[in-house]
Amino acid sequence: MLRFLLLTALAALALAEDLPQPRYLEHLQTRVVGGEVARPNSWPWQISLQYKSGSSFYHTCGGTLVRRGWVMTAAHCVDSSRTWRVVVGDHNIYNHEGKEQYISVSRVYLHPNWDANRLSSGYDIALLRLSTDATLNSNVQLGLLPPSGQVLPHNNLCYITGWGRTQTGGQLSADLKQAYLPVVDHQTCSSSSWWGSTVKTNMVCAGGGSLSGCQGDSGGPLNCQVNGRYYVHGVTSFVSSLGCNTQRKPTVFTRVSAYIGWMESVRTASINQSWDKAASSIQRAQMMERLWQIQLC
Repeated sequence: MLRFLLLTALAALALAEDLPQPRYLEHLQTRVVGGEVARPNSWPWQISLQYKSGSSFYHTCGGTLVRRGWVMTAAHCVDSSRTWRVVVGDHNIYNHEGKEQYISVSRVYLHPNWDANRLSSGYDIALLRLSTDATLNSNVQLGLLPPSGQVLPHNNLCYITGWGRTQTGGQLSADLKQAYLPVVDHQTCSSSSWWGSTVKTNMVCAGGGSLSGCQGDSGGPLNCQVNGRYYVHGVTSFVSSLGCNTQRKPTVFTRVSAYIGWMESVRTASINQSWDKAASSIQRAQMMERLWQIQLC
């Protein structure tokens, strides 16, 4: 009986260890595993999200320039109260090459349904309002977003991009890297031998083999080819706690096409607020002018 209980306990432990536990990428100790160094500025919408510590800024996540004054990233990247900036036009994050633009973040918009304590609930998306607009050129371009609701087919060609390691536990890469990650459709990714019910329909899976996205790539784009053009279909969210490149545990992304409406509503509300502030300033100026005229009479 004791032997039976021991074997049962060991079997339960083994099963527990095999369960896919999601984990945000920055909680692991690796970044883009596998892949290759990208040609400089070949992904011109990729940004480096950096936080201030002391007098210096440090890279922590990726992101996508979606409008000249807006960046899309993961909610879990910006849920702390810090001073943020983005760098556009960057390739080597440790060298100033003259192509970079450094822009501070004026406001962070987290998705209202995002919950840091419920990793697999989804909604891991945020918009950053920049203090000034980025200047578009050959090194800085806007990422194309997919139509609302679009879902890519199984094995659709995609690339994840970010700054990271060449192998698990290896040395950090200073240069932007890219790795080929084909889409895994929801039916496959949500099956019991893959991610199971952890993966929701507002997510997209890609990879599941020897190449993966890891720490430092959270918030960065999943660039997918559709009709000969690359669209940003995913925001890098989480991987398995068993490891970045675990078989049948593909990298999980926030599905961008599920949040097109939310992003438009945020931008519209921000524009309206700006107009309201401008109108209030004009009204205050007009009132002061009238008071001044009354005093002169």
